[in-house]
Amino acid sequence: MARYTGPKAKLCRRFGENIFGTNKYDRILGKRKHPAGQHGAMMRRKLSDYGVHLKAKQQLRLTYCLMEKQFKNYFVKAAKAGGVTGDNLMQLLERRLDNVVYRLGFASTRMQSRQFVTHGHFMVNGKKVDIPSYLLKAGDIIEVRPKSRGMKMLVDALDRSEATTPYSWLTVDKENMRGSFDMIPAASEIPVTVDLRLIVEFYSK
Repeated sequence: MARYTGPKAKLCRRFGENIFGTNKYDRILGKRKHPAGQHGAMMRRKLSDYGVHLKAKQQLRLTYCLMEKQFKNYFVKAAKAGGVTGDNLMQLLERRLDNVVYRLGFASTRMQSRQFVTHGHFMVNGKKVDIPSYLLKAGDIIEVRPKSRGMKMLVDALDRSEATTPYSWLTVDKENMRGSFDMIPAASEIPVTVDLRLIVEFYSK
């Protein structure tokens, strides 16, 4: 499974945002808000039009921990679906099983949630699913497999998460290690700071 293995703090500093969710990157950004590198603090060069569009695309792609080909495939699917392409793209990304596992608080980061899913620790509607890109439908039930419920990393992640999910399209039952994907969220409900129009324009050129 291809995945990003480079320095994550540099990416957070490049975008000026903690795109991975771990607290240590918040601390790093608190100390060093400028891009990494010898001249990062003094860099005042204005991005080109292409650079602005590329940065938006890279930020969203890396937020959801996707490789380039995979992200582009989602865009193509979103464009063919009809309606607003940017909204369709966000809804597809939010329906991924690894993302929902992360949103429900079963993992501390999306990368960790992808690992949990790949290793077969989760079931959807009572059946084991080990495909992180599995797209959930409204009403699907996600739960930790019985044999995985004592796994320390998963228990630790749950202990750090909130008792209830802040997302209106999800419901979580921490005690029974279960959650539900109640509905496909409206794009306006999904917390994202990227201008989706820039991504649509990037792929439309």
